[in-house]
Order: sequence, then structure tokens, then C-alpha cells
Amino acid sequence: MTTEGADMVESTPYRAEAPLWMPESLVPGWDFLATYPMVLSLIVMVVGIGAAVLGRAFVLTWGNKLISRTSPDLGTRLLRIVANVAALVVGYIALVLAIQVLGLSERIEQILIRILLSLLILRLIKSAMRASHIGLEILSRVRDRYEIVEERTLPLFDLVMTILIIGAAAYALLMVWDINPTAWLASAGVIGIAVGFAARDTLANLFAGFFIIADAPYKLGDYIVLDSGDRGEVTKVGIRSTRLLTRDDVEITVPNSEMANAKIFNESGGRWVKFRIRIKVGVAYGSDVDEVCQLLETIAANHDSVCKGPDPRVRMRGFGDSSLDFELLCWVNQPSERGLVTHELYMKIYKSLNEAGIEIPFPQRDLWVRDGGEVKVGKVAS
Repeated sequence: MTTEGADMVESTPYRAEAPLWMPESLVPGWDFLATYPMVLSLIVMVVGIGAAVLGRAFVLTWGNKLISRTSPDLGTRLLRIVANVAALVVGYIALVLAIQVLGLSERIEQILIRILLSLLILRLIKSAMRASHIGLEILSRVRDRYEIVEERTLPLFDLVMTILIIGAAAYALLMVWDINPTAWLASAGVIGIAVGFAARDTLANLFAGFFIIADAPYKLGDYIVLDSGDRGEVTKVGIRSTRLLTRDDVEITVPNSEMANAKIFNESGGRWVKFRIRIKVGVAYGSDVDEVCQLLETIAANHDSVCKGPDPRVRMRGFGDSSLDFELLCWVNQPSERGLVTHELYMKIYKSLNEAGIEIPFPQRDLWVRDGGEVKVGKVAS
């Protein structure tokens, strides 16, 4: 090739070839615009962004007609995420095509495309996390097919999905930038061992949180009592700790490792949510025991907060030193009502026994005092 021919080749402007998928009728227009790379790149970006917007609107319009009737709110949120992801992918393809028609050097073109792909992956991570959480909520509502996914196990599955998404995204980013992940995985293994020894308590709480969520000895809203004496409503079951709200409106945070090894009394457990309260009553010897039983049952049955089923019942527990011992057994709807209902029942029982002329005894002792040769006897209340 002559020097003149070489100069002509070097001075020839870059012209991007038409994509194979482009209709034949549009190829002449592409070839004309290819002589103006900046204009062609701008047109490609505008057309691509327009296609992304139209595609998102199309998915939302037709997708709303296919949403499951069981979870319309969650289905709408999930549909929006899918539509946004579709628009992002179309926009990414348009930007890549716009970069390619500019005729930049191969090195610069690769760097720009890798940057765009990295940004796309980071954006997809957020969308994937939201979509996985919404998907788990939808599955938790379909109890007849997915019994393992429910409200108490959502944090566990959510954490697993988050780990998988971040791991896949990290691997994809390494592959985009042509980084061999083997060395990174080996380094991560060494670092993981060091972190494991340094954060033993944290890992213990983490694994205990998995077991608590899977085994479900308690759930949100339950009233539990620990062997330490702490009692309250479970407000959050996290991966690291469990939070209790006491009757004093004080929140207690207990590490899951302690919860896993503690003896827990679940006052909201059992066959039903109702909670039984026990009212101990003592009456004087000689009282009409049938009248006492009828009186106590009537007081409990007439109380608004006492459950009508099971019915209140009265049991005689024994013969005390100074009294006949009875126990009123009744149920309330929630453990939080125990204190107030117990107070009101005790007040009503005391007034009713006084009105009925039934004595409430108290322990007494005879005191013998010897004064010289004379013995005096007195009553002393203990």
C-alpha cells in the first residue's frame, strides 16, 4: 500500500456497522448517521431510554392484571421491582451500544462498559434483596403449600437469601473485572478463621438465633418469663438478640445465646392464647363451703375481662392452720391482663365475703404469761 493510500485509510472516519438484528429498511439511515458518531450515540441513548420507559409502563400495565388475588399489595410491589429491573437492563444495553458507536479505543471502551456493568450489578443487588423479601412474604401467606416459610422463619430465609445474593454479586463483579476469585476465596478463608476466634460470642448469638427462629419456642407477641425472673412481651426476634418489653415499659435485650440456654416459661403458649390466673381465698372454719364456691364462681363469671370459655371454676385445696383454703381458677384473653384482673377480683371477693357474713380469718396465737403463781392468757395476732 502506498503512503498516500495509508494516509487515506488513517483519515477515514470510524463508521459503526449496523446491528444484525436491525431491519433492512433502517440500515441506510444507520449508515448515514454512522458518519456522525456523536449524533448516532445520542440517538441510541434517547431511543434506548425511551424503550426502557415504555417497557416499564407495559410491564406495569399488563402485570397488574396477572397479580395473584391472595396478595395484591405484595404483588404490586414485586411487579414494580421487576419492571424497574427490566428498564435498567434495557437502559444498560442502550448505553453500551451508544459507547460502541463512538469508535473509542478498545481499552477505553472496555473500561466504560465494565463500569456500567458494575453499576448495573450493584443496582440489581438492591432490587434482588427487596424482591426476595417480598417473595418470602408472599410464600408465607400460602400456608397450604409452603408451611416452612412463615412469619417466624422469615428472618432466617431473608438472611440466607441476602448472603446468596451478595455472594453471587461479588463473584460477578470479580468476573467483570477479570479478577481470579481463587486467591480472594483463599484469603477469605484465612480471614474467616481469624474472625471466628475473635467473634466467638457474636457467632454463638448468630447460630443461636438460627435455632430459635427454626425451633420457635416463642414468637412475636408472646409473654415469656425467663429463669432469671425477667418477664415481658416479645417485640423482636432477631438474628443476634431477642427483645422483651416488660410491664414497666422497659425494653430488655437478651443475647440469643442466653435465650437458647435459658429455661423459658411461655405464658402465651399451649393450645390457646388465654392465660389462667389463680386467686387464693381463705375462709373461717364453720363457713358454708357450697356458698363460698358459688360466690367465687359468680364473681368471676360476672367480670367483663374473664373468659366465658373455659368457665371459671373453684377448687378447695385443703385445711389450713386458720382457714379453709380455696382457689378460684379463671382465664383472661392475654397475659398482660393478669395483674389488673387479679386486683379487681380480689377487691370484689373481699367486699362480697363481708356482705355475705363470711369471715376471712387471720392467724392467731395464745400467749401464756406467768406472773408469780397466777397465769394470764392473751390473744396475739401473728
